Amino acid sequence: MWPPWATNSPSRPHTKSSNFTFTTFKDIQSLIEEEPTKPHLKKPSNIFHRVRIANSILRSWSTRPPQITLPGTESRIVIYSTSLRVVRKTFEDCRTVQSIFRAFRVSIDERDLSMDSSFQLELQRILGFQTKKRGLGLPRVFIGGRYIGGADEIRQLHETGELKNLVQGFVSADISGGCDECGGYRFVLCEECNGSRKCYVEKGGFRTCLVCNENGLIRCSTCSF
Repeated sequence: MWPPWATNSPSRPHTKSSNFTFTTFKDIQSLIEEEPTKPHLKKPSNIFHRVRIANSILRSWSTRPPQITLPGTESRIVIYSTSLRVVRKTFEDCRTVQSIFRAFRVSIDERDLSMDSSFQLELQRILGFQTKKRGLGLPRVFIGGRYIGGADEIRQLHETGELKNLVQGFVSADISGGCDECGGYRFVLCEECNGSRKCYVEKGGFRTCLVCNENGLIRCSTCSF
């Protein structure tokens, strides 16, 4: 016999089971159906990218102040740059722009501000409204006497192919080698003072040479414009 405590023990409380739902075959079939794939967005082609850049350049030109020109250079490509490595980015931008134009094999009137300070005064006079606001940035490019811009504008024009159209018709550069007189520096030592910037005058002794610049240099008569 079972002991009385076993037979008279209260029954365990009955816990309500949680609601359990299951998917029907119809639901499973709807779940395994492939979701509609979203159309793949194609990247814009290279031609559209170039057109967009060209339009942005044209808009920037349209919002500029009145057109800036460099008188007397209608048949030249003028680049104001520097050969000093004081500011690395400026030096690299100048070299990049020069390399782009040399690839087109056109003659360039390079005006190195580090070789002659008169170029800096000349450029400040031309771009007076810009130099007052954000300083004198280099390089600065003029094509056919018209101001084009700096390194960013030249890179964009080169990427879109517009730069090739702008330089067509200009004199081809001599690719046989550098200038025999100046070695490609566009400057030579002054013949009056031999670069010392001092000339001897019998009546007054030594005086400052009035022919050369502050570095005792004059522009090469063979390759300079």
